[in-house]
Amino acid sequence: MYEEKIQHTKQQFAIIGNAPALNRAVEIAMQVAPTAMTVLIFGENGSGKESFSKIIHSLSPYKHGQFIAINCGAIPEGTIDSELFGHKKGAFTGATEERKGYFEEADGGTIFLDEIAELPLTTQARLLRVLEYGEFIKVGSSKIQKAQLRVLAATNIDLLEAVHKGKFREDLYYRLNTVPLRIPPLRERGRDITILFRKFATDFADRYHVKPLQLTEEAEKTLLAYHFPGNIRQLKNLAEQLSALEVSRDISQETLVQYLPPPRSSLPVLYQGAAASENQQEREILYKVLFEMQKEMHELKGLVFELLTTDDAAGKQLAKEHALLFQNITPDNNAAAAAMQVIPPSSPTDKIFTYKDEEVPEEEDLSIDTKERVLIKKALERHQQRRKEAANTLGISERTLYRKIKQYDLD
Repeated sequence: MYEEKIQHTKQQFAIIGNAPALNRAVEIAMQVAPTAMTVLIFGENGSGKESFSKIIHSLSPYKHGQFIAINCGAIPEGTIDSELFGHKKGAFTGATEERKGYFEEADGGTIFLDEIAELPLTTQARLLRVLEYGEFIKVGSSKIQKAQLRVLAATNIDLLEAVHKGKFREDLYYRLNTVPLRIPPLRERGRDITILFRKFATDFADRYHVKPLQLTEEAEKTLLAYHFPGNIRQLKNLAEQLSALEVSRDISQETLVQYLPPPRSSLPVLYQGAAASENQQEREILYKVLFEMQKEMHELKGLVFELLTTDDAAGKQLAKEHALLFQNITPDNNAAAAAMQVIPPSSPTDKIFTYKDEEVPEEEDLSIDTKERVLIKKALERHQQRRKEAANTLGISERTLYRKIKQYDLD
C-alpha cells in the first residue's frame, strides 16, 4: 500500500525512475510534509530539488497558501534583504514606495530558498530569526512583523564545510538541517537514465513531428557510463539535440559520443577576465620599476659628474669605479662610454678626468601617461590602426583601448 502511495506521488509530480535512493527521497518528503519541520534538501544542480520541495508543500498544512521558490544566488547582495523581507518607503535610494518581501507574500504558505549558501551572512542572521521566532523586520523599519509559513531550503554544496570556512552560520545550519533530504545525482540512478532518455525522446518527437529516437546497445552502455555533471537537465538537453539534429532515428555509440562533452578537468580554471586584469596590473608595476631605475641611473650619472670635477683623489677613484659599474650593468657597453668618456690629460695641470657635459642625456618625461601614450601609438602604427589587434598586443580590452585613444587624442 505504501509503495503505491510513493508511485502515485511520483506520477503526480512527474518524477520518473525507480532507483532505491530516489524512492527513499520521495518517502522522506512524504513523511516530513505533514509536520512543521524545516527541511534542507541536498542535491547537485539539475537533480530536481525543486520538485521535492513541491511534494512537501502539497502534502503539508500550508498547501492552501502560496508556494514561492527563490534562487538566492540570482539576487544581488545589495538588494536581497529588500527582496526577502520588504522595505519601507525611503529606506534607500530608489525606494519610492513601500514594498512587501517574499516572506510577507508567502505568509500562510511555503517559501523555498534554493542555493541557500549564497545568502550573505547578514541576511542569514535575519533568516535565523524568522526560523526561530517567526518574525522579521522590513528594511528601513523598526516594526516587527509576524509570518506563519513553512521554510524549505536547498543547496548543492557541503554546508558544513562552508561553516568551517566562515561562509555560513553554524546556528543557521543546524536550524535548517532539522530533516536532511538528499536527492541522488543522475549517475547514481542506474537504469533510470535510459528510462528518462526514452521519455524525453518521446516528448521531443511529438514536438518536432519526428519518430522517437532509439539507442543501440553500445550507445545505451555509453549513456549509462557517462558522468552527467548537469544531471537530468543535461540529459534532457541531450535528447532534444539528438531529436532535432539527427536524421537517423537509430543513435549509434559514435553519434552519441559527439554530443557528450568530455569529462571536466579536476584542475581549477582561471577566470580570464581576472587574469587579464592581473596581467595589466603587473605590467603597470613593471613600467614604474623600470622608470624609477632609469631615473636613478640619471641621478647616479650626475653624481659621477660631480665626483669627476672635484680635486679630491678619493672622489676621482670613486668616479672610476662608478664608470666601470655603468659599463657592467648597461645592456650596450658602448652606450655607457658615449654617456661618459674619460679623456687623458693633455698636460700635468689638466684635470685627470674630463666629463663631456654636452653628452649628458636630457631628463626624460617619466610619467606613466606619457609612456602609455607612446606604447599605444606604436601598437596602432604596427597594426595599421587595427584596434582589435593593437589591443591584443597591449594586453588590454578593445573597450579600454578605445577609452585610452580618446583620452590621449590619438584618433
